[in-house]
Amino acid sequence: MEITREFNSDQLILEEKNLELDEFEILDALALGDLAKELAIIKNLPIAIEVRIGNWIIYHASLPGSNPENQSWLDRKARVVLLKQHSTLYEKIDSEERKINWYVENNVSEELYAIHGGGIPILSKKNKLLGCLLISGLPQIEDHIFGAEVIKKFRDKKLIYNGE
Repeated sequence: MEITREFNSDQLILEEKNLELDEFEILDALALGDLAKELAIIKNLPIAIEVRIGNWIIYHASLPGSNPENQSWLDRKARVVLLKQHSTLYEKIDSEERKINWYVENNVSEELYAIHGGGIPILSKKNKLLGCLLISGLPQIEDHIFGAEVIKKFRDKKLIYNGE
């Protein structure tokens, strides 16, 4: 199913740029995960949440309504973010726009990689991958939108806290 009608790759690159952070350490990863969990509980979302720095899982929460299958989705989305340093939704949209098979182009399998929304990179202003936020349990567009909302709220809180 094509979803390019709702998003385009340029929008998603701009979103990634707008979500950049100056730094992202272990305490930041824990705070980001806590924020995601709090918002998801308020919204009664049946999701699993992970925050990673590289392959290291710093934070994980499985909320009511999520299931063991969500872990596979989190792992597959994480591999895409680590490989390409872009959101999983960007990779999906970009491949649709270019009319290519992403899995063939990247020589990877769908069993191990998932270009479904919900894997969002945490990038520095120098375009370095600092980590990723992973959401699984909603339709892919909603996974992405929720994850981007969480990172934006986290970034805005950091800016206020740091007096910027």
